[in-house]
Amino acid sequence: MVRPTTLLRDDATLRVSDTGDGPAVVFQHGLGGSEAQAAQAFPAGPGIRRLTLECRGHGASGLGGSRPFSLDMFADDVLAAADQAGLDRFVAGGISMGAAIALRLACRHPDRVAGLLLVRPAWAFDKAPANMQPNAEVASLILDHGPDKARTIFAQSQTAARLKHEAPDNLASLMGFFDRSDSASFAQILAAISANGPGVSEGDVATLGMPALVVGNAVDAVHPLSVAHKLAATIPGATFAEIPAKALDSARHFAELQAEITAFLHAHANFRSLIPS
Repeated sequence: MVRPTTLLRDDATLRVSDTGDGPAVVFQHGLGGSEAQAAQAFPAGPGIRRLTLECRGHGASGLGGSRPFSLDMFADDVLAAADQAGLDRFVAGGISMGAAIALRLACRHPDRVAGLLLVRPAWAFDKAPANMQPNAEVASLILDHGPDKARTIFAQSQTAARLKHEAPDNLASLMGFFDRSDSASFAQILAAISANGPGVSEGDVATLGMPALVVGNAVDAVHPLSVAHKLAATIPGATFAEIPAKALDSARHFAELQAEITAFLHAHANFRSLIPS
């Protein structure tokens, strides 16, 4: 059962979903996602509590007036949600943008983060990586032309043609941004986050001491498998798992993702006091 609550941050009203019982995993959605995306990816079952904040401009959360949007801002909001829920220590994780938020929390607040779950990471250490360029392109077109004309322009672009063959699931997600009822305001977030980064260095990540699982898949241009490999190689003792591409077999993708997360949470002695077996 999902328990929705509200978090007030500055002038932003943010929605927090809290489901399950037991030790907590703060698990964040990706750019353009929501609680539903986190719920689809995360294993449901007894003994694990999942907390998900819908970031500003995502799901039922408001935009607020603070600018610029950044992963730093979103990470601060997530930590505030954990504070409000009374979580002194938790496993941090997420998908894509959510993985970047979790990585930032682990580096900046290692005393709070007991473990890491990085699913289909899009960022390693740099701002505005090349794989985020399709998102930036869509944002720029919407801001310049409005969603209807922008959709037509993008559908005829070289980027769309390339993704149609290389990563059709990415293309479907990008095309969905034009159809959002809040496409104009969301394009501001899309542009800002695409140009941003987690604000951590390779050296920061190399000093992490908590257990970590990094999950990646092929056939994904926005979340390259190479980024997942790089993070897994940099985090001391990290576990790496490659799962089937969502673009090729969605059911297997989510089944294996949930199995990897479940196995990881129950495998580490460090988690025994947090996640009951």
